Amino acid sequence: MRYRLTFVSGLAIGYVLGARAGRERYEQIRKGVRRIAENPAVRNAGEAAALSSRQAAAKAADAVQGRLPSSVADRVRTARDYRARAGSDWGAEAH
Repeated sequence: MRYRLTFVSGLAIGYVLGARAGRERYEQIRKGVRRIAENPAVRNAGEAAALSSRQAAAKAADAVQGRLPSSVADRVRTARDYRARAGSDWGAEAH
């Protein structure tokens, strides 16, 4: 499913960039994409994917924490501390 979605997205982007349909068709496509992106179901799915990826990354970092060189482990720890202090989700878009 992911590959199909990536292919369709690439196809759409290629069409928009390569089409000679003119500005009006470009605006129609842009409005459609914006409408899809603003759909609450799509936004919720994106947020859920971002959350699960952050959780998986944290779990993976915890699993390899003891095996990392100290310089890398310090950077991981610093990034976690910075993110905790900032209180922001690095994957979230600021509006």
